[in-house]
Amino acid sequence: MSCRNVGVCVGFCFLFAFQTPSFAHAKTEKATFAGGCFWCMESPFEKLDGVLAVISGYTGGEQKNPSYEQVSSGQTAHLEAIEITYDSSKISYWQLLDTFWKQIDPTDPGGQFVDRGPQYRSAIFYHNDWQKKMAERSKAALGKLGRHQKPIVTDIVSASTFYPAEDYHQDYYKKSSLKYKFYRHRSGRDQYLKKIWGMEPMAKQPQKTQEKYIKPGDAELKKRLTPLQYKVTQNNATERPFDNEFWDNKEEGIYVDIVTGEPLFSSRDKYVSGTGWPSFTKPLEPRNIVEHEDRSFFSVRTEIKSKHGDSHLGHVFDDGPPPTGLRYCMNSAALRFIPKTEIEKELGAEYMTLFEK
Repeated sequence: MSCRNVGVCVGFCFLFAFQTPSFAHAKTEKATFAGGCFWCMESPFEKLDGVLAVISGYTGGEQKNPSYEQVSSGQTAHLEAIEITYDSSKISYWQLLDTFWKQIDPTDPGGQFVDRGPQYRSAIFYHNDWQKKMAERSKAALGKLGRHQKPIVTDIVSASTFYPAEDYHQDYYKKSSLKYKFYRHRSGRDQYLKKIWGMEPMAKQPQKTQEKYIKPGDAELKKRLTPLQYKVTQNNATERPFDNEFWDNKEEGIYVDIVTGEPLFSSRDKYVSGTGWPSFTKPLEPRNIVEHEDRSFFSVRTEIKSKHGDSHLGHVFDDGPPPTGLRYCMNSAALRFIPKTEIEKELGAEYMTLFEK
């Protein structure tokens, strides 16, 4: 069955010339996701800061250079998918995963919304063992959230050859915006996502914004920071457990980057981990968090850094409590605490809603 058969005839009446952007100064990586109709998957990711390109295409099958007609017939074992090129210094793979889960029905093994058949099922195609670990962890965390009443069945499989779709499929949401919105609504995707996540999925995506938090130069940092704060944030040092400012802090408030002031964690998500460092189940602002693979000390860990300040904050582990199962183990020396009484003055009234009973 054609994935566009939703009671309307969606015509293709344009030509599209795809141009590859320049990524000369970016730390580029690839991410590949399948979530049913690739028209609906392309748009949300292209709006994210740090995403450099999104291409609609086909992957997961063995036939070379398949056409849309072949894939949509279900005869090639390919899935409709998108391939994302992103700057990992600006956006983390975890943030891409978070966006992915909020575009799909991960409980549907037979397709996505009106698009039926294995060619429209959801899947994460990992490009390395690191992405595989992150994908598995995010899938487990989603299951623990309890937003879905059925099991999460999205596949996590190794990436294979990705074939770009025909030109007329690329950026369809821009070139035929009215037809795209009509198709998307008629497919049932928007209604489902609003029910699960309580938002308008097309309207409230994080937009590319001008940087608000600026990192000072090294000379200024040495003046502002204590020697320990400098060693932790700039040289990846770790402070001593049970001998730091916030490990046992129980006051309500928000923790920000000591370097830039960008909001990072809330006291509402802080818990006693027994490790001697301040620990959180999740970040307050995921867009201000960047994850890196850390192979120091003869092990593989997930380092957490601030996006704008590029400050080393700590590490995240998957031994935390519900609902996420994660433990963001941070260094107090990388954080500044803003008590509840000072939040409106320093961060704005919108953050005060976090502490309304």
